[in-house]
Amino acid sequence: MDNRLQKQLTFALEIDKAKNIFRQTHLSGHGRRENDAEHSWHMAVMAYLLREHSNEEVDIAKVMLMCLLHDIVEIEAGDTYAYDAEGLKTQKERENAAKEKIYSLLPEDQKKELMSIVDEFDAYTTAEAKFAHAMDNLQPLMLNHSNDGGDWREHKVTAKQVYGRQEKTRLGSEVLYQATDEILRENIAKGSIISVP
Repeated sequence: MDNRLQKQLTFALEIDKAKNIFRQTHLSGHGRRENDAEHSWHMAVMAYLLREHSNEEVDIAKVMLMCLLHDIVEIEAGDTYAYDAEGLKTQKERENAAKEKIYSLLPEDQKKELMSIVDEFDAYTTAEAKFAHAMDNLQPLMLNHSNDGGDWREHKVTAKQVYGRQEKTRLGSEVLYQATDEILRENIAKGSIISVP
């Protein structure tokens, strides 16, 4: 087997570990916690289905690749819960080190290509990155809503926290933000999300 193929297969096997990184969000129907691979797959399919609601025209293949790649770093860095103030302080540093380690398994040209896509996602400036982030916000919100807001209740999440995160959804899709707002208002009204000034 040539060296290039060996590196590609090594990376392909390494990313299988994303199936063992469990998030705080539970599967619909009050299932177990979802893993990173499930989250990323779900986001990618959602991006394709919902692409007509993007604020701008997007390269949907690139958006889907961002969805599939964005959490691979968590194999090394671990999952950082969206509302974990302490974990968020070191998230960027941990994820940058993980990105270098994991993508360095690839041939150099593919390392640069895939890291560039992840960097674009992280920079949050292109239409593709903004729409991919909208999926990253919407996907767990949908699951949590389907579970009667259980994860929000468990972590005592406030309306200010949730809106602070979800406000960025409107950068990728005003339509999806309006749907998000309806879901959040419903969960605030029933007490799943703490309503504080």
